[in-house]
Amino acid sequence: MPRDEKAGYNRFLLLVAGLGGLLYGIDVGIIAGALPYLEATSGLNAGQLSTVVAAVLLGSVISTLFAGILADWMGRKLLMIFSGSTFVVSIPVIALAHGYQPLVLGRLLQGISAGLIGVVVPLYLAECLSADSRGKGTGIFQWLLTLGIVCAAIAGMFFSIRVEEVARLGDAAKLFAFKDKAWRSIFWVSLPPGIMFVIGSAIVAESPRWLSRQGRRDDAYASLLRSRTRQQADLELAEMQLATATEKTRKSTGADKTGANKKESLLRRKYVIPFLLACVILACNQATGINSIIGYNANILLQSGLSDVQAHWGYVIFTIVNFLMTMGGVVLVDRKGRKFLLSIGSAGIIVSLLCAGMLFRNTEKYRVDARSAVQSLMSAADSETIRYDRKTADFFLASSGTAARKLIGQPTSLIVIYSCGDFRSATRVSRSDDPAAQPIEITRASCLPANKVVAFFSNPFSSFDASRRVPLRIDNALISAVPSTHNGWMVAITLFVFIAFFAIGPGVCVWLALSELMPTRIRSNGMSIALLINQAVSTGIAATFLPTVGRFGYSTMFFAFAACTVVYFMTAAFVLPETKGKTLEEIEAHFEGGADTSSAVIA
Repeated sequence: MPRDEKAGYNRFLLLVAGLGGLLYGIDVGIIAGALPYLEATSGLNAGQLSTVVAAVLLGSVISTLFAGILADWMGRKLLMIFSGSTFVVSIPVIALAHGYQPLVLGRLLQGISAGLIGVVVPLYLAECLSADSRGKGTGIFQWLLTLGIVCAAIAGMFFSIRVEEVARLGDAAKLFAFKDKAWRSIFWVSLPPGIMFVIGSAIVAESPRWLSRQGRRDDAYASLLRSRTRQQADLELAEMQLATATEKTRKSTGADKTGANKKESLLRRKYVIPFLLACVILACNQATGINSIIGYNANILLQSGLSDVQAHWGYVIFTIVNFLMTMGGVVLVDRKGRKFLLSIGSAGIIVSLLCAGMLFRNTEKYRVDARSAVQSLMSAADSETIRYDRKTADFFLASSGTAARKLIGQPTSLIVIYSCGDFRSATRVSRSDDPAAQPIEITRASCLPANKVVAFFSNPFSSFDASRRVPLRIDNALISAVPSTHNGWMVAITLFVFIAFFAIGPGVCVWLALSELMPTRIRSNGMSIALLINQAVSTGIAATFLPTVGRFGYSTMFFAFAACTVVYFMTAAFVLPETKGKTLEEIEAHFEGGADTSSAVIA
């Protein structure tokens, strides 16, 4: 194959990787824009809507658990086709749905697709791309993942503008019909990328390393030749053959007295160390607080001193910085290396989190907890609507002690954190000086999961039945003096710096490190287990975030995230080997402590 054709094929591989990331991002972000119109027209209750939203998480966890086994059984290419096809099928199931069950089924299929894509695409790229372009390929996956979230948000924004135009006509029937069309159209818009991913996956070659492990030497060589020169293909095939031969030799020398071969122990250094290292990196990636900072971004900015409009603009800037800096990470990852970017990224995250924590420490020391006053307002049905204006604020403050009375007459903000047994929820932040603010809604339905399945993934150690029987309790009703707008923008800047360093370091490198560190024998299953650990840490942080903020404030949470990121920095700077420019076999040899395999030749 001529050199320009090989370059074209490599670009096509990057395109397929990007489409996989785009689908993953759409899976994550699409429901946010569609949910308001689905809620208005579907007739589903709050519990059913909660299940529809959470079904993606359930599907993702299930498919992540089995993705490695499937990748080894079916092959990387076939699993990519299957995952893309699952996404394509999910769209008409959802968009044509008239009822609860089809919606849940469609969302489950989307979750299954997301879980499979999250494992198999980085795995495929690591095994197919040459050492000098592997970082760029996995970086593009992450970059277009963020673009997928942005695209889902833009689609939701487009239809929100159209809905507002129809609402001005004053025709309730037309408005209902258009809202019904809007949420269906948002899902239909995401169909073309899914079809393109399936087609692209069908065209690309199978992973040469998977083919080699299956004993298909000629097919592996042909796959290598599609993206490499003959000299490069010969060298990499030799490394793969040597690795396979060495493994077979160890199996044969490990035969027991009966002559039965024993499998090589998975407790060897070359398996255990990279697996544990990948798990630490993934756990620390979540422990930076990335999901909580994204999920509670608007609330954080509102409590820091920004108005509602300014907070939402802050979030828009936050997502743009994430997208642009991810692009920078894609450019740098194969030039500067994974170790360098992870070290710089985690160091920047530590500084930004400490600055955000100190800014909140200066304002939270004056906050007041008015939970008793709010609890007294709760009805027998465990629900209440509170319009938080200056009069209500003064009432709460007057009944909350001498220190609280010092805030009477000042602009304040209120966030209520409440629980039903083992499950917690929080209202949005409301400010007493915002006449356009919507009332605060406190209900059992917004706190309790829809069913036991959703409850398990929300809090695996919870008792769902017991939580349904206990009354709703106000854990905290936090009233804070509204800081200055200047303070709010200072906090916003620290969050922009946080996401910039996250995007250019951990955001780009985490998928890459996961796929590169794992040896070939355990790569697929190891990635699945590591991603499950990643999700477990994410769930743990989500379960402790609100109670910690309620009791100790955002400052404590930011300081805790910074402490966890110190572990991340130490691991990246002093333990993680640099894998830039190395073949997967060379990386495996590093952990084995053996000689470089690059000079080995297999006849």
